[in-house]
Amino acid sequence: MPQLRRSAAPLGSRLLGDTSESPRRRRVRVQILLTIFLLGANLIGAVIVGALVSVVVPGPNVLEPKFYWWVNYIVIPVYVGLAFIVGVVWGTTRAVRALRWAIEDRKPTRQEQVNTLSMPWQLTRVQIFLWTVGLVLITTIDGIIDPQSIPKVAFTIGAGGTVVCAFSYLLSEFALRPAAARALEAGDPRRIRIAGVMGRSILSWILGTGVPIAGLMIIAIFSFIRPYQTDADRMAVAILALGGITLVFGFFLTLLGGFATTAPISNVRSGMAEVEKGNLDIHLAVYDGTELGELQSGFNRMADKVRERETIRDLFGRHVGQEVAEAALSKNPELGGEERDVAVFFIDLVGSTEIASSRPPAEVVALLNRFFAVVVDEVDEHGGFINKFEGDAALAIFGAPAEIDDACGSALAAAREISRRLRDEVPECSAAVGVASGRAVAGNVGAKSRFEYTVIGDPVNEAARLSDLAKNAPGAILASKITVDGASSAEAGHWEFGDSVTLRGRSAETVLASPTS
Repeated sequence: MPQLRRSAAPLGSRLLGDTSESPRRRRVRVQILLTIFLLGANLIGAVIVGALVSVVVPGPNVLEPKFYWWVNYIVIPVYVGLAFIVGVVWGTTRAVRALRWAIEDRKPTRQEQVNTLSMPWQLTRVQIFLWTVGLVLITTIDGIIDPQSIPKVAFTIGAGGTVVCAFSYLLSEFALRPAAARALEAGDPRRIRIAGVMGRSILSWILGTGVPIAGLMIIAIFSFIRPYQTDADRMAVAILALGGITLVFGFFLTLLGGFATTAPISNVRSGMAEVEKGNLDIHLAVYDGTELGELQSGFNRMADKVRERETIRDLFGRHVGQEVAEAALSKNPELGGEERDVAVFFIDLVGSTEIASSRPPAEVVALLNRFFAVVVDEVDEHGGFINKFEGDAALAIFGAPAEIDDACGSALAAAREISRRLRDEVPECSAAVGVASGRAVAGNVGAKSRFEYTVIGDPVNEAARLSDLAKNAPGAILASKITVDGASSAEAGHWEFGDSVTLRGRSAETVLASPTS
């Protein structure tokens, strides 16, 4: 089943590739994106810590000589380097190993599905652990040197760690979207959801509002507790720096959160646009583990139901005729009918018994299909519909259920064109056609549990008798004079009148008409 066109980015971004790419290429793409995103998040955290500790948060200058050089130039760089290696290399390797089922291109187990969808949180927990260890280690060492530095160091590392963890979660969720799509394909997202839109919104609030406001409050509290260490210029610098950090990183976090929310919605909107164009074979990639993934999955279920309904509708129309199908679908069909002025023709294959006895069954069926293809094509072309097939015969109605301007003329023209085409396209057989018109009852006949649309009345009987008579007439087409008189002058000019006969089962005579050419 086709996905959305490539320009629509089935997974919400061209960076994530397409759902049809090979498992190996998908693995490489995911690993590269995870590595870049986790490195970027930790670099952002390091920049924030450096800015906070140097110019933003009031307190002792931990870069002064009394804070031993080996702390700032050996302990911290070594730990940061190790944390980068462990957090990025080990984290991405662990993620790829947990996604081996996707690389092997097999259906995941229930546990593998849950692990895949929870992988962003698992990677974030690694970052939380590493930054917590760093906070405890560096705060302890600086606290031994100068106990007054503990609040400042703890806050700056904690704030930086919060930023890193928030970005790590959102960026990992983005990078792992191809794997999440595969996992969600194998199970209903309503049963394996890990997080929600609310959790994502709270995360954005923590970083975009909570941490910055907490920082400003700490600075304000510090200015009350130790006013002698805080002057107006330093307070202004601290507020401006923290405000700048909030504007920049808060914007990017809001952008990431908004993109994660709007991408699935845009995905569904694109799918809806395709359905409006008549493309019912559309199938969305379900890649979001929140309620938005349920929206994507719900769209697919809806598209399946619409596709199924259209298939049934098409089959229904093929069996009973498109006009009857449309009428039945537009209103509740009931037993009974109404009187209508209609024109009908009855067409019957000549010599069908001999054909069936002299040819293999498969060949007979193929011949009948070619024969009926011509009949159906011309009936549709002239505004009628095939009411029923009866073995090697068919009954066509003009003027019911849909009215047409010239029912008699349409029936006569269709009969003439069918006769001509059968001689050219199906020369192995010949057919006799009888055309009649008059007042008949058109409606649903049968029982409440099973009925069909049909036309009952004298015109139907007359057409069947004329068809029998036409088997021995030149051209094998006969119509009643009443039908020719009811047709337009253009069509009536193609017919000439002949003898009057009393058809079997009728008391009144019928004046016969046959085509002139």
